[in-house]
This record gives sequence, C-alpha cells and structure tokens, in this order.
Amino acid sequence: MSSFPLLIATPSGAAFRGEAAQLSLRGSEGDLAILAGHIPLVTPVVPGVCRVLLPDGSVRQGTVSDGLLYVSGTEVSLIAGTFAWDESNN
Repeated sequence: MSSFPLLIATPSGAAFRGEAAQLSLRGSEGDLAILAGHIPLVTPVVPGVCRVLLPDGSVRQGTVSDGLLYVSGTEVSLIAGTFAWDESNN
C-alpha cells in the first residue's frame, strides 16, 4: 500500500510526523478516508475519532477537536486545536 507524509499539529507542537497509509476522520461534510494520491482538499474537521493506518499495517487512534485538514498532491496536514492519542494503542 502506498503511503504519504502526514503531519498532525496542535498549538503545543506536532502530535505526529511521519508516513501514513490512510487517515480517517470526520470533516464538516461527513466521514473522510485519505489515501496516497487523494485529490487536493481543504476542509474543517469536527471533534471525534481520528485513525492513522501506518505503512506496517498497525493502527493508531486518537481524539481530535476542531481544526482544518489540508491535503495537497504530496502531503497531508491536520491542524487541530487539540489532539490526544488513545493510550490503549500507543
């Protein structure tokens, strides 16, 4: 599976910076699943669960507050007010 550079950032710093195979979360218009090669997109993010599928097949899950998701042709950035990884999967 192809991967893409992902940055999850908050005002207090980066919560994640690395390669991801998929990012799943809820945008203002509904659920999103971002894969490598996704069309460019900018959308507000609503509070909820955020899942990151890593290239090795493992999944990390966290909780995101409001924010913005930026998808370019080569990278993805999630800029959130707050983000916290679930302790059970770290």
